[in-house]
Amino acid sequence: MLGKILFLIVIFLSNIIQCITGFAGTVLAMPFSVMLVGFDTARPVLNILGLLASVFVLAAGFRYIDKKEFLKITFIMALGIAVGIPLKNYLSGLGAVLYKILGFLVILFAIMNAYFFYSKKERKSMPKAVEYSLLLLSGVVHGVFVCGGPLLVTYASVKLTDKDKFRSTLSAVWVILNGIIALDDLRGGVFAGEILSVTGISVLVLIFALIVGNLIYKKMSRKAFLNLTYILMVISGISLLLK
Repeated sequence: MLGKILFLIVIFLSNIIQCITGFAGTVLAMPFSVMLVGFDTARPVLNILGLLASVFVLAAGFRYIDKKEFLKITFIMALGIAVGIPLKNYLSGLGAVLYKILGFLVILFAIMNAYFFYSKKERKSMPKAVEYSLLLLSGVVHGVFVCGGPLLVTYASVKLTDKDKFRSTLSAVWVILNGIIALDDLRGGVFAGEILSVTGISVLVLIFALIVGNLIYKKMSRKAFLNLTYILMVISGISLLLK
């Protein structure tokens, strides 16, 4: 019971940040969530919450979507997801291994994105091969862990420098890609019994988190919350490596 209560608190806090940044909610929530309710419960629930959170952001920011980047990102990441979903099924039951892989990726992504975000050097375009590789790998990671956002941010922080375009375009991507994963989960009968009830309660918590996050987004700097995001990502990644 305590684990589920703490899980709901994690959902509330992480989705406040998701609402502000457009990408960090699931990658922050996943490490703590797998320790509290297990990977098999955390993954589908957090995927649904990420989908709904992105719909919420788009409701107000649809006009800011960069359509060209949206189509490019979605297509290439969808190819990666087509690899990640069967890979996730293949790795089913290897919880300890998945925790270690996820912990390493979260720490790596946090350090990498913090470097790119705070670097004072002029941002340069990436070689096309690097761009496509980042997006493809982001899709694979998203298919397995539903938290491919940090890799995508490495790409998007170069291509989408406007704050509103960044937030709205990434949210549009998550609506499509999380929707694909949700349909696969529905097809597989994942949402039944306890997972269904946990999802229902989590959605109610999500609504409050998005209301709070949207209010904060209008009043506080994105940089301040990215500071917090990167610190929490490192802490959560270390906690998984030590699990």
